[in-house]
Amino acid sequence: MTDQTAERPNHERTLDHVGVAVHSLDDALPLWESLVGAKGSGRERVDTQGVEVVFVGWGPGRIELLAPTRAESPVARFLERRGTGMHHLCYRVSDLRAALEEHRQAGHELIDSEPRGGAHGHRVAFLHPRSTSGVLIELLEARDE
Repeated sequence: MTDQTAERPNHERTLDHVGVAVHSLDDALPLWESLVGAKGSGRERVDTQGVEVVFVGWGPGRIELLAPTRAESPVARFLERRGTGMHHLCYRVSDLRAALEEHRQAGHELIDSEPRGGAHGHRVAFLHPRSTSGVLIELLEARDE
């Protein structure tokens, strides 16, 4: 670890998961279970975001399948514009508020200026793809597990 990284504990981030937008979890799950070699788990509705999610695999780089639960949700709009596919990359941070401030100071456009609730009780926030090379970035602060 460099001295600069040691001074900025939020600097180095671990990939938590890759979000994939799908029309139906039931239809998409067999394919992703086959590709990853693991069963889906943690299926949950996140009503505040208008999605139902399920995770496939374990540890960094697992897949989160997201299906809309209402037509006006961000994932439903994504599917209308782009179809199924990669929706976001999610990085784990130890202090979400500090990470948001760091990104704001770096000139990244924040979708969320404050943390919001995500799947499994975690706090999350998103960075706009306009400022991150066209990729939606989710920052996740895990609740104590």
